[in-house]
Amino acid sequence: MNVLDILKNLANQTVFVSLEWGNYVMIIVALGFLYLAIAKGFEPLLLVPISFGMLLVNLYPPIMEDGGLLNYFFKLDEWAILPCLIFMGVGAQTDFAPLISNPKSFILGAAAQLGIFSAYLMAIAFGFNAEGAAAISIIGGADGPTSIFLAMKLGQTELMGPIAVAAYTYMSLVPIIQPPIMKLLTTEEERKIKMEQLRPVSKLEKILFPIVVTIVVVAILPSTAPLIGMLMLGNLFKECGVTKQLTETASNALMYITVILLGTSVGATTSAKAFLKADTLLIVALGLIAFAIGTAGGVLFGKLMCKLSGGKINPLIGSAGVSAVPMAARVSQKVGSKYDPTNFLLMHAMGPNVAGVIGTAVAAGIFMAMFGI
Repeated sequence: MNVLDILKNLANQTVFVSLEWGNYVMIIVALGFLYLAIAKGFEPLLLVPISFGMLLVNLYPPIMEDGGLLNYFFKLDEWAILPCLIFMGVGAQTDFAPLISNPKSFILGAAAQLGIFSAYLMAIAFGFNAEGAAAISIIGGADGPTSIFLAMKLGQTELMGPIAVAAYTYMSLVPIIQPPIMKLLTTEEERKIKMEQLRPVSKLEKILFPIVVTIVVVAILPSTAPLIGMLMLGNLFKECGVTKQLTETASNALMYITVILLGTSVGATTSAKAFLKADTLLIVALGLIAFAIGTAGGVLFGKLMCKLSGGKINPLIGSAGVSAVPMAARVSQKVGSKYDPTNFLLMHAMGPNVAGVIGTAVAAGIFMAMFGI
């Protein structure tokens, strides 16, 4: 073999020979997501692995085929292992005290699920089948793991890439998407409302909460057991006081290993062939509408509770009823403090925020029950 043949063989091995225009589009999108994650700080723990997985699969598509590295990661998504481990880590990091202290927060968390069921009806209207519409609608909860979990349970593997990317993207863009909606639906006077300090929560209450929630929710909706069970197990690790090592593992090492595997495998589902379709744009649009309706639903119920309480509840905390923990609660704090720097809404907003995590899992359980899963 002469030098010319060697050079020709090497040239044929480069990606430039096999890539199509769509791959280049997705590579540009991946680089854009990396910029948002690294330069702008939009949820880098999520966006960096997702966008890098997107970059890899569009440079070298076989990495996601049978026998490819990321295909093995993806199997853990298909088996619902990674979403459930994420929920365990979230539970180990979450303080449910604001929700226990103010159970009314459950109402705001439930109100924010309005976007999910609205999106379900809209997706059906646009021609998606019932299972596909249900999987798409969970984007409205801004909950990536639940979106992946439900898509897999409903057999919507082909939609999982757009659904997961949309869900995680909107989680990352909460600080951009939510404030305009919050300001549109509230008055300046309402944004300045200061809420009373939450009552202290005893250790016993914190220990009993994950146990009672698991019994009640799983008894009513058994299909929620994997998500709710792992969320509450992680929280029980945190609150019981005798499993420090398990808490540290679940909330740190295990959590971040899972994020790496989940993020890169989700990103790897966005090959140009699978992602650049009309349905993808429709899914992304429906997800945005669902998220906006969910935010609006939480704020409007917050306004109603404000009226009923005689002006004691700041409606801004209702926007935190989506599942993006703790970003949505931070946004409530940020918007409120903009109008009154002495107003501290963060802990009040954490109640609806963690209620939203439970609410989205319950919504997924309702869909699974509807389809007999």
